[in-house]
Amino acid sequence: MNSSLIQLLVLAGIAIFLILKLRSVLGTRDGFEKPPVPLEDVRPRVKRDFEVIEGGPDRDITDHAADGSESAKALAAMKLAEPGFSVNTFLQGARGAYEMILMSFERGDLDSIRPFLDDEIEAAFAQAINAREAEGLTVEATFVGLRELALHNATFNRETKRAEIAVRYVGELTSVIRNKAGEIIEGNPKEIKRQRDIWTYARTMGASDPNWQLVATGD
Repeated sequence: MNSSLIQLLVLAGIAIFLILKLRSVLGTRDGFEKPPVPLEDVRPRVKRDFEVIEGGPDRDITDHAADGSESAKALAAMKLAEPGFSVNTFLQGARGAYEMILMSFERGDLDSIRPFLDDEIEAAFAQAINAREAEGLTVEATFVGLRELALHNATFNRETKRAEIAVRYVGELTSVIRNKAGEIIEGNPKEIKRQRDIWTYARTMGASDPNWQLVATGD
């Protein structure tokens, strides 16, 4: 037997050995094997004594309105109509609006706050200011701060997308009214008085104008 034949036999033996070895490690596929068992099927099953809840309440809403209340539902509808709307951000704006509008009214200056007033509220404010000026009265007021600010209620019209949010305020300020002669006829410049208001703001959700307008005042 020549050397070439011997080498051929040796190589053939090695090839057969490797094939058998691979079959023992990897197995063979003929189309009838059972599918591999998913990992989660071989893990021990743990019985849950609780139900997994997806999501959960929107804290931006439930921090200010009871979960499931009409106000909470209205706020949720506002968010659907305008995804960028935030109750917290709105209330931050309402905080600044209260001082700005209140002090502008006391000074008799409506020009700077006109974009934030509904037509009826603007007319009512203007009438009060004109009556005050006709009597020669002036108001000197200083805003001290807010003792309380909270969402009072909220409504939403799904057809018109008009949203209304009422905010409850408890503000502190000093205020005096002087007559034509400059004499104080009401108030005390050193006395801080507490003022309670409920102001209602309205806006069409999704509108290009981001401003909320004051549409009602009360206490």
